[in-house]
Amino acid sequence: MKTDDATLLAWGQEYLSWLRTQRRASLLTLENYQRDLFRLQNFAQTRGLDTLTGADIRGFVRSMHGDGLSGRSIARILSAWRGLFRWLIRNRGLSANPVEGVRAPKTPSLLPKYLSVDQAGVLLDADQGDSVLITRDHAMFELFYASGLRLSELAGLDVNAGSPNGWIDFNESMVTVHGKRDRMRALPVGEKALEAIRQWLAVRGTIAIKAWECALFVTRTGERMSPGAVRSRLTRWSECCGLGVHVHPHMFRHSFASHVLQSSGDLRAVQELLGHASIRSTQVYTHLDFQHLARVYDDAHPRARLKR
Repeated sequence: MKTDDATLLAWGQEYLSWLRTQRRASLLTLENYQRDLFRLQNFAQTRGLDTLTGADIRGFVRSMHGDGLSGRSIARILSAWRGLFRWLIRNRGLSANPVEGVRAPKTPSLLPKYLSVDQAGVLLDADQGDSVLITRDHAMFELFYASGLRLSELAGLDVNAGSPNGWIDFNESMVTVHGKRDRMRALPVGEKALEAIRQWLAVRGTIAIKAWECALFVTRTGERMSPGAVRSRLTRWSECCGLGVHVHPHMFRHSFASHVLQSSGDLRAVQELLGHASIRSTQVYTHLDFQHLARVYDDAHPRARLKR
């Protein structure tokens, strides 16, 4: 069965729709998978999907790796392709999944980058003006750091209490978010973040002029902030602060986790706060905590380093 571009594109859109409605995949996951499926379409444009073999997929992997793509990125691409073929086997009669058993190249395990407490303070306390958009951005970034949210969780928040997308409870100082795998979880919010959000809500109505728009954070045109828009605003904000490091939304999450762990030493609590299904996902922060302790030791112990 030879599949033309239109057929492959239609199948890809059906698969993404299934992920969105049945698996409740996040917007960011869907955006990444859509790019990954376009990549498959380009690779297979002269072939039928049912003629692709494991050798073909491994050839694609070598090509991507040769183009400089990391093992982590290739692993995500293979996951998207593997899932598509499984869906096609169940729903479109394909006989085999050529991606099964194909692995991404190994890449060195890198610890997540995070801000120091001082850097986080510089970023969040920076005086960037008092415009409506600055007030909104400050509220977003304070909430990121206060509760360790994922980007999709923050972008999905609504102003309405009890919303299935998530909301802020000022009385209880909590934020409820709609996380991965359709899980809801409630997290504490610090007073600085709550105050920043109150200031934002006081001016939100000047740009959120559509009565039906329930998003907590909206653009200058009154529509829900997309994950990409949040990311772009954070990049601009951090550049204006002159930190000298590229700050991305997940860095707030890493900073939140490492700082809570450094203060409490409670790995299980950090796991619950981050919404990790497995403790193994959280254990990376023990390495960050050790790095912090090692730096303190090097700076403080009189015989930690050879003095010259």
